[in-house]
Amino acid sequence: MTPADRVEATVRAVSDTEGVASARIGRTGEGWTEVSVIAAAPPQSDAENRTIETLRDTLDGSYVGGPSAQQMDLKDTHARDQRVVVPIVLLSVLLILIVLLRSLVAPLMLMAAVVAVWAAALGIGGLVFGPVFGFEGVDGGLGLLSFVFLVALGVDYGIFLMHRMREESLTGAEPAAAAITALRTTGGVIASAGLVLAATFAVLMTMGLVQLVELGFVIAVGVLLDTFLVRTYLVTSAAVALGRKVWWPGAMSKAPRPAAPDREPERV
Repeated sequence: MTPADRVEATVRAVSDTEGVASARIGRTGEGWTEVSVIAAAPPQSDAENRTIETLRDTLDGSYVGGPSAQQMDLKDTHARDQRVVVPIVLLSVLLILIVLLRSLVAPLMLMAAVVAVWAAALGIGGLVFGPVFGFEGVDGGLGLLSFVFLVALGVDYGIFLMHRMREESLTGAEPAAAAITALRTTGGVIASAGLVLAATFAVLMTMGLVQLVELGFVIAVGVLLDTFLVRTYLVTSAAVALGRKVWWPGAMSKAPRPAAPDREPERV
């Protein structure tokens, strides 16, 4: 079969594919031939995506490109990166917190708080992007990028609070008193830093790119949630409720031994 015959056979196979409205030969050069295909379904719809997948299965060894195919590839790439990067980041940060705080419960509590803030910020963004901003969807890379930023920022605030709480506990303070002292001494710094960071990322919302607007909104909301709700109330309340168990399995997780009573001198 000559190259021209192979091209004609490919065009017929593409034209007979379900969901294809038309197909015609485009540019040719250096052994490559471009076949322009128009799908019957609207662009970037589920039906068009199925047509692209069918073409890729049918035309083994051929490259199926175009804007819709690129968006499908980007979506798959973002999903793969999220499956790989998120566990690596969580495990790395958890190990660092364990070494710093000499505990297992406190780092797990901080990581759970960070993940909760990330999920809440994404949820709020999904609720307002359409009705308020008029966006048709959410950028595929938003989840991973916002996760990296919010974990880095949220863990910093958690370290400030929990490390100060640990210092107070080392001096003999009870868990509730240590938590209140830590919150009182670090609360102003954390609140100021949170406001500055939220305002900085909110500047991204003034730009014309949808990806930057969504990223700036989610990170700004996440920082505010972490600063004024999670770090101030939830983490502190959880530390008080757990008591000394928050430092398990470290030495501070055990109640101090009562001091031995002074013995009276024996009569001789």
